[in-house]
Amino acid sequence: MRFSAAIAVSGVVASLSLAVALTVMVGSFRGSMLTWLDTVLPASLYVRTAGSAGSSEHAFFEPAFIKKIEQLPGLAHLRSQRNMSLSLDGTRPPITLLIRPLTQTVASADNAIPLIAAPLPPPPGDIAIYVSEAMVDLYGAQPGASFEPMNTALHAQLRAGMDKPPRFIVAGVWRDYARQFGTILIDTQDFATLSEDTRVNDLAIWLGPDTDSAAMEQSIRALANQWADGASLLEFGSAQEIRHRTLDIFDRSFAVTYWLQAIAIGIGLFGVAASFSAQVLARRKEFGLLLHLGLTRQQVLRILALEGMAWTTLGAIAGTVLGLAVATVLVYVVNPQSFHWSMDMQVPWMRLLILDAAVIAAGTMTAWLAGRTAVGYDAVMAVKEDW
Repeated sequence: MRFSAAIAVSGVVASLSLAVALTVMVGSFRGSMLTWLDTVLPASLYVRTAGSAGSSEHAFFEPAFIKKIEQLPGLAHLRSQRNMSLSLDGTRPPITLLIRPLTQTVASADNAIPLIAAPLPPPPGDIAIYVSEAMVDLYGAQPGASFEPMNTALHAQLRAGMDKPPRFIVAGVWRDYARQFGTILIDTQDFATLSEDTRVNDLAIWLGPDTDSAAMEQSIRALANQWADGASLLEFGSAQEIRHRTLDIFDRSFAVTYWLQAIAIGIGLFGVAASFSAQVLARRKEFGLLLHLGLTRQQVLRILALEGMAWTTLGAIAGTVLGLAVATVLVYVVNPQSFHWSMDMQVPWMRLLILDAAVIAAGTMTAWLAGRTAVGYDAVMAVKEDW
């Protein structure tokens, strides 16, 4: 009954391809994000002002306070950063401008950014900026081209009496999984030549080999208490805590995909059960004849189980191939168009093998259970219909 079996296989192919596509897509996203976190979180401890990204734009670290932190024992070195919002288009949400040291972006892992291609040196006299992938999609900020909207957005921060407006060149494009509406990175020294506003609201702290992050946090809070109870305006986070929190949010956000995979596979196996149950009713005479010829009940059940395994294996192979094709479209086409960021495709082969093996085993068991009624007394009596 090849036609009936083909229907069962099509259900397995459809359900398994969905499960494979979701598995590869989520795994690729998670793996790419882990690599991204390793790059953007090189320090041991992070400190920012206020309790949220929005309120931190109105609270800043005083230079004297930063110098005091740099003198704390156990601190290897410190990197300051300024986060501010810029409105480039009144019809779109504001983007984020990050001001931090970038003079050794390629040479130093401490200042590295997750570039998707090698940076382009700007012409002499121009200022290099590094844009996130969302800036390319939403604002057309192509590598090597000038980005004029920056002049208008930074008009209030530019120094008075500048000879000519600065020219910003897109030196590189980087991945930013934290901000979907666009981010621009500019070097601290370059921004200092443009603006007298050199305030910072974010600190990255590298600790010595024998320094505990909790002890350093207490020391910084003690210093902050000397500035009008500034300890209540600080938010701390170690690289490990931020990483763990990010992965926890990611896993909870994509937890529904695991239920979708289970439902899809369950529907596919239900199709296998329905197909083999229909075959059992149509092939009762065949099974009855096999029993008359001397086959045992277990041997007939074994035949059905092997048939189910063969068809399910064929469906698993086709479903895996189709799922990988769908995952390629999701990773390289749908995801960049929907979220304005890219990812590296990472295929979890071991997980896919386990998934295929589970589907084949479940399909074999389903066929065996569906065939139990085919080898009973009714199957033997069905042979009399031909006598």
